[in-house]
Amino acid sequence: MGFVAIINVMGWVLLGLSVLGTLYMIAAAFTMRRFFAHPVPPGRRSEGVTLLKPLHGAEPRLVDNLASFLEQDHDGPIQLLCGVQRADDPAIAAVAALKVRFPQARIDLVVDPTPHGANGKVANLINLEPHIAHDVIVLSDSDMAARPDYLAGLLSALDRPGVGAVTLAYYGRGDGGFWSRVGAAGLSWQFLPGAVFGVAHRLARPCMGSTIAMRRPMLAAIGGFRAFADVLADDYAIGEAIAARGALVTVPPMLVTHASAERNFGELWRHELRWGATVRDVVPGAYMLGVIGMPLPLALCDIVCQPRWGLAAAAFALVSRLGVAYVADRRAGTRTASLWLLPIRDCLTFAVFVASLGVRSVDWRGATLKMEKHGRIAAEPEIPLP
Repeated sequence: MGFVAIINVMGWVLLGLSVLGTLYMIAAAFTMRRFFAHPVPPGRRSEGVTLLKPLHGAEPRLVDNLASFLEQDHDGPIQLLCGVQRADDPAIAAVAALKVRFPQARIDLVVDPTPHGANGKVANLINLEPHIAHDVIVLSDSDMAARPDYLAGLLSALDRPGVGAVTLAYYGRGDGGFWSRVGAAGLSWQFLPGAVFGVAHRLARPCMGSTIAMRRPMLAAIGGFRAFADVLADDYAIGEAIAARGALVTVPPMLVTHASAERNFGELWRHELRWGATVRDVVPGAYMLGVIGMPLPLALCDIVCQPRWGLAAAAFALVSRLGVAYVADRRAGTRTASLWLLPIRDCLTFAVFVASLGVRSVDWRGATLKMEKHGRIAAEPEIPLP
């Protein structure tokens, strides 16, 4: 096959993938509208809840993010259980400020440097586990913020027959300047539509670090957090362990906020490369199919092969992507970023996708994690906290 013929074939392949991706984006927009059309019924609950917060370093708006989990329409006791692994961790000051703001709340801080495997976050959780006070356990990453009906919705979903855990989709909020807004746009305009589409059409069963709510007996049944000490995608592994016991991990029509804090392009690139490589290792088939969700950069590549068809495909892809971004921001109730960022954001998503295919080590908050077989990791020395 000659060079011209190869270019021609590549052009038609790129065009086909772009058109398919455009149709997928249209379907994703309608799916999001239907999925969030029936919110969880409101109601106040009185069960005791322990909120687990593994912390590491200073983050923009950390105090406000933590505070949102205490400002709940909930009548029962809440224990906010925070953990750090170093006595000089800047997050300790945030917890102290939180205690001043909420003097009546139960806010416990555990400082424990005991290591457990390569996953620093899970090591933190293992150290927190003995201090859990209540039967309902809600784990969420430190960069999340919740709405006042958060606990009511989680508990309602957790009560459904056959449910072993509840997890939530999320949208982005840029807290660290321009590049954090680019990161937030990727969450709201790329991740959120895909996650909702997968859940609504039963193509995926996610379990996300945004929120994992379960009861204490379920945590014990899956071996506690210690079972995930050397796993990179600990949230996904927890979900799979729960599913292996015949229980469901449900995703109700609720959203939490992910506070993106990347201060520069390098931080954003390393963060997204780690995320991409993790998903690639956990669900390789689904990750490769994810290229369908990038119709605009595919069409732009096609312009090199066949300019007229490529330009037409790019125009349709851009319209579909703008529609998805509009629906996602409507569901989130906020404008994630200026829409002119969308083409830049989509091209960055494609670049991360391509680069992640060959990654075998990732950066996690100063530690280099080597990716090994079966989703496991080994850690190299950590870079000191800033």
